[in-house]
Amino acid sequence: MDLVHSHHRRRSLLFLLLLLPLFFFLSACPGSRAEVITLTEETFADKVKEKDTIWFVQFCVPWCKHCKNLGTLWEDLGKTMEGEDEIEIGQVDCSTSKPVCTKVDIHSYPTFKIFYDGEEIAKYKGPRQVEPLKQFVLDEADKAARAKLEAD
Repeated sequence: MDLVHSHHRRRSLLFLLLLLPLFFFLSACPGSRAEVITLTEETFADKVKEKDTIWFVQFCVPWCKHCKNLGTLWEDLGKTMEGEDEIEIGQVDCSTSKPVCTKVDIHSYPTFKIFYDGEEIAKYKGPRQVEPLKQFVLDEADKAARAKLEAD
């Protein structure tokens, strides 16, 4: 009887060892979590200047009840926007990155702004729901692409 249990235990352990790399691979795959990039004083300016990339950025502070009421909205938008070329979803915590928020003129929370080639091109003031946010950023990306084509 001990021989049977020992054999089962070894097979179970081997099975787990074989599945472990698969688990790590799947958990690291893009698309398995929201793609919202936290921007800081050190990274903000360089990121929003990325060539041909639209950045839709949420500016918030942890103590703001309106920001808290958004729940997972920004992460949900990030998931929805995965796979969209040249559109990035970012967020700035104005309590830890005050100079960024001062520079881009943030006076209320939450504030949602779109940046292209380092410049603010639009401010979102619509409903705080995924679909209108998505449509807004897609429309702004389309406008920016057309303006770039006309300029070239």
